[in-house]
Amino acid sequence: MQGDFVRSTYLTDDRRMLRDLARDFTRKKVRPMADQLDAQKADFPDELIDEMAALGFFGITVPEDLGGLGLGAVEYCLIAEELTQGWMSVGSLIARGNSAYKSIQGTPEQRRAKTALMMEGKYLFAGALSEPGVGSDLSGVTCTARRVGDEWVITGNKYWCTFADRANVILVLCREELGEGPTGRTVMVAVEKERGAFVEGLVGNPIPKIGYYGWKTYELAFDGVRAPVNAGADEGDGFRDVAFALGLARVHTAARSIGLAQAALDDAIEYAQQRVQFGRPIGDFQAIRFKIATMATELEAARQLMYSVAQALDAGEQCRAEISMVKYFAAEMAERVTSEALQILGGAGYTTLHSVERHWRDARLTKIFEGTSEIQQRIISDVLLGREYRERGG
Repeated sequence: MQGDFVRSTYLTDDRRMLRDLARDFTRKKVRPMADQLDAQKADFPDELIDEMAALGFFGITVPEDLGGLGLGAVEYCLIAEELTQGWMSVGSLIARGNSAYKSIQGTPEQRRAKTALMMEGKYLFAGALSEPGVGSDLSGVTCTARRVGDEWVITGNKYWCTFADRANVILVLCREELGEGPTGRTVMVAVEKERGAFVEGLVGNPIPKIGYYGWKTYELAFDGVRAPVNAGADEGDGFRDVAFALGLARVHTAARSIGLAQAALDDAIEYAQQRVQFGRPIGDFQAIRFKIATMATELEAARQLMYSVAQALDAGEQCRAEISMVKYFAAEMAERVTSEALQILGGAGYTTLHSVERHWRDARLTKIFEGTSEIQQRIISDVLLGREYRERGG
């Protein structure tokens, strides 16, 4: 794994140590596991979660006074990029802790205890936002939550809920329902459950995917599922909370895109040095050399933009357009670079004997989840043109 072409000022000695920790774990554990399990469309084992927790990967952004590492978006993205070079689902898994800890509800004592469990990998989240008829426009959710005493009663369907079976809590974006019917207010309700099981009234069916293996993605049907009011964001605007959380999630997606592109570039360079045609390694031919040069340049441009935006987030700056820019640019770059890497491998790249096809399949998803490329272009252009646009998720 490369990723050291430019000596970025964002990479302090401490950050390099953290990156190298994730890099070593990926090389020794994640990549071999992915090479075996992805072809089988199999899930990663619970032991992986335990090992990641022991390394502190679920507490990167959790404040030190809660027992976390107390770090920021830069460190979060560094680790995500390295893990994704092995398997994107593993680079995504850390979001089931870090970016979700603020959603833990209850008394201060309950929140502290659950945060501790989260960092141990024993209280991880899944997000149920989209619906069969609702994707980019999350303001159109129809799944309802009706308050009955001290409980929410949830009815409706959700789609694209990854990790729903193995999560300990599912965050469900709902439309509040009163006696006369749904209101305009949305709420985020936390449905706690045992790992590997669903609660009464909740049915989950896996959605067949072309990639993003390692875990399952579900369609969920809620039929009177009950959750305590104090277990969800019962005050405020659930839609607003989602829009806020999407900021870090989109920079995280940029990191995952960069990780996929880096892994594919590394594979292409190695193959170009070993594959001999016409009596010479194909890396000697200008067509291949120029491909590699272009791939590396686009990749490093995305990486430096990601560092810049992540640092702005850590500084508390308003960077709505920049967040969408890096998500858009990195995702589009990842599809191009992984596709070019597959082209360099030729027929070998179109087999499951080489991991570049996995990187290619997973890179295609980065242009869709956490807000499509088209949604990012809409946000960027609205900011530049001075138009009011309320984030509608993605």
